[in-house]
Amino acid sequence: MTRCDIHPSILSADFSRLGEELQRISDADAAHVDVMDNHFVPNLTLGLPVVERLQRVSPVPLDMHLMIEDPDRWAPAYAEAGCASVTFHAEAAKAPVKLARELRSAGAKAGLAVRPATPVEPYLDLLPELDMLLIMTVEPGFGGQSFLDVTLPKLRRAAAAVEAHGGTVALQVDGGITEETIVRAAEAGADTFVAGSAVYGAQDPAAAIAALRDTARRHTA
Repeated sequence: MTRCDIHPSILSADFSRLGEELQRISDADAAHVDVMDNHFVPNLTLGLPVVERLQRVSPVPLDMHLMIEDPDRWAPAYAEAGCASVTFHAEAAKAPVKLARELRSAGAKAGLAVRPATPVEPYLDLLPELDMLLIMTVEPGFGGQSFLDVTLPKLRRAAAAVEAHGGTVALQVDGGITEETIVRAAEAGADTFVAGSAVYGAQDPAAAIAALRDTARRHTA
């Protein structure tokens, strides 16, 4: 079956009760955890000590998205903490191949993210070193933004490259994902979807996750 994963972003959760908020998304494929350092992006969220606690209580794997400067130094610690996947930004990494190999050797899947305006082509030769490619569909830093359709052509080109590589690399989108926009993202080739307010803003997060998954599956390229 074609991959169709839903990763709710806890950036939209209640930070005062994150343990309970993770339980509310136990039907998800993973929890998307944004780490921001107020340098790479103009926002500050949580760091390794909180993530280590979340790792102990989460009913689903943790999908880390590091929006930080110097991921070459800091990212491996998240893999060593037991996080299932660790994604770092192409714009911040100095030695992305070395870092991806370090993450994998520590037991995590390695992901590479690009901002909306960053061309993906320079990084497609790195696909053999990666488990996931993240195409940002909003400017990173804050939740609740609107999906940028201008990223869809890039998403299609990335999907074609992933398919040519063998289809083993997950193609994730993050930003503005709703039941409406997930259709366009899935049709463009995405197979892993980060959704924040669409899940945590719903009365029933489990039902929202199921609806997003069903919609994406019906429109998967």
